[in-house]
Amino acid sequence: MNTQTILITGCSSGIGRLTAQYFQERGWNVIATIRSNPEGDAELNALDNVLVTALDVTKKETIETAIAAGIERFGQIDVVVNNAGYGSYGLLEATPEHKMRMQYEVNVIGTMLVMQAIIPHFRARGSGTIINISSMGGKITFPLGTMYHGSKFAVEGMSEALSHEMAAIGVKVKLIEPGVMNTNFATTSFDMNLDPSLTEYQDYVARVTGAMSGGIENASDPIRVAETIWAAATDGTKQLRYIAGQDAEQIIAARKAMDDPEYLAMIRGQFGA
Repeated sequence: MNTQTILITGCSSGIGRLTAQYFQERGWNVIATIRSNPEGDAELNALDNVLVTALDVTKKETIETAIAAGIERFGQIDVVVNNAGYGSYGLLEATPEHKMRMQYEVNVIGTMLVMQAIIPHFRARGSGTIINISSMGGKITFPLGTMYHGSKFAVEGMSEALSHEMAAIGVKVKLIEPGVMNTNFATTSFDMNLDPSLTEYQDYVARVTGAMSGGIENASDPIRVAETIWAAATDGTKQLRYIAGQDAEQIIAARKAMDDPEYLAMIRGQFGA
């Protein structure tokens, strides 16, 4: 059997980086993509069977170039993981338009562009797996999450819809739904939009952000996500959704068991909102 190849977006840190290392350690070829300065990543570049290359999901030409480079290096691509992400949280009233657009450019349009670019290769081979990193926040919502949750709900919907047409050509689509993970996402890819001059919100914002900081302190080890991506890539099933993290398992189960008033009351109670 030929060595399999995986392309992962957003490998400069966090889940993407861990996943690249996880697959490389298990004998896969890895195309580890980074938005800028891939040659400067000494750690990833030192690994055998790893191609570190530039890919910015908001720039279609870099996606196409990275895919072509990966195929030239390894002959084919078997799995693509759309991991690159951006989180815009805060008050909708305080969120600038450019941050609204960036939220969807990265998490939604960028994911669609990567999928669109790899599909011809998968279609020609009659096989392949697309794995999109969603979030428990694609199934449930927290206060101050209008932008982020909206984008992850979109990832869930477009992935499920795409799975129908991909099944017709032998390609699988899968979703990973992590809970809160102990990565640097909150500092490097997380953007909080607040405005102290909007005095009516300030007590509410203080209660919510205080509760959120407690959740971050209890975050799971991100290796759980890498392990879940591995399962999705290798289990040979047509399973669509995979949950990663005990908090995600618990809250997604609670959402399924509750009607809207019950769920909204529970969340507002937890966040003091």
